[in-house]
Amino acid sequence: MRNVHDNVLSCVGDTPIVRLNSVTEGLQAQVYVKLEMLNPGGSIKDRIALQIIRDAQEAGDLPAGGLIVEGTSGNTGAGLAMVGAVEGFPCTFVMPDKQSEEKRAALRAYGAKVVVTPTAVEPEDPRSYYSVSTALGNEEGAYFANQYHNPSNPKTHYNSTAPEMWEQMDGQIDAVICGLGTGGTITGIGRWMKEQDRDVKMVGVDPVGSLYFDYFHTGQMTQPHTYIVEGIGEDFLPTTIDFQFIDDLVRVNDKECMVMTRRLVREEGLFCGGSSGAAVAGALKWVERNDSPDLKVLIVLPDSGSRYLSKIYNDNWMRENGFLDDDSGLGRVRDLQKRLGKRELISVSGSASVNEVIGTMKLNGVSQVPVLEDGQIQGVLTDKVLLEKALQRGGGKTPANELATAEFCTIEPDEHVAVLMDLFKRYKVAFIVKSEGKRHQVLDIITRIDVIDFLSARTAGGK
Repeated sequence: MRNVHDNVLSCVGDTPIVRLNSVTEGLQAQVYVKLEMLNPGGSIKDRIALQIIRDAQEAGDLPAGGLIVEGTSGNTGAGLAMVGAVEGFPCTFVMPDKQSEEKRAALRAYGAKVVVTPTAVEPEDPRSYYSVSTALGNEEGAYFANQYHNPSNPKTHYNSTAPEMWEQMDGQIDAVICGLGTGGTITGIGRWMKEQDRDVKMVGVDPVGSLYFDYFHTGQMTQPHTYIVEGIGEDFLPTTIDFQFIDDLVRVNDKECMVMTRRLVREEGLFCGGSSGAAVAGALKWVERNDSPDLKVLIVLPDSGSRYLSKIYNDNWMRENGFLDDDSGLGRVRDLQKRLGKRELISVSGSASVNEVIGTMKLNGVSQVPVLEDGQIQGVLTDKVLLEKALQRGGGKTPANELATAEFCTIEPDEHVAVLMDLFKRYKVAFIVKSEGKRHQVLDIITRIDVIDFLSARTAGGK
């Protein structure tokens, strides 16, 4: 008998790879996708669910009939629920309320209990899905899967996903690109790939609102904000991500994710979810910047579209969120730079005193100034913060690096202005940077008024 299994768990993995043909039109590179949505539970998370349970059983942390608890955006829960259904483990899952109703229904279909928590709260808030899942997981008789800090997460991608990719592609892989959630996928695959060939590039895709992109490029923990796309991005740093195995990060906004998700099913026949659309949208940006006929790129498509019918595949929902509007003609950040003209970047060092910084800002007529050390961003200072400190006794001698905040974002010249506009819904200051791996060169600082002037000029027919 061929392809016959004792139960569904042995069907996890061995997913196919297909080449993209339509959405990559105009690119020279060969771009492939690994269809992880074809795992039996509908996502790549089936892999880590199985590994987590096997490791917990081996360690004696999960006895027969024990309760599995996890905080999930839906897919890890589905994988754990599938294992639980086969092997007799009851499950309780905690989900943020932005997740689709289809995801909740899928978990309940497996017989799991679902607890819904608010999305727009800090991770440390007792109402957050991190806090609630941790509390439930620490109750007597429960096993907390803890995908954000469980080494079984990257372990499974090191043991199975990466070698599977390598064999399928006969070792002909120049770059692997995937969305960043827990970071376990890119860390596990990256570690294995770089043991085979150090030149394989590992590229992560991060949504606007998540902190990974700015942290990777600047080392600063900028302020995270809510976003709509599910399953990728974070507002804290999980221990399952290891940046030493990541070569580059690309940023996408919600609209880019949703539009590409719909293009994939309509043009490539790939019925996938929003995090898959995000991965492809980000990957194509990276390929465009590094394109060549010899470049072979493999993108991970993590989940299925079946759990997004009420959202991404619903025209009314897409229209209500502005995702069907065409903003492709707004141009790129480099066009905005050209409009602004060559400007001197006004900055201060971390050792400059408050009085010195105020003098610099007054002399140049600016209301905020970046703090740079060795050309790298340490933070940003605003006139409000400086004034409050200057009014304190002796406050004028305080060094700038003690007051600099991470209330900024970064963007690259090739990025679309539409993404910058999305960032300015959340941040007041943006640095245009030229990134080289984990280091960057600050080219300019821009504010909302700069974007308003740019868009006004375009509307009026300006150049």
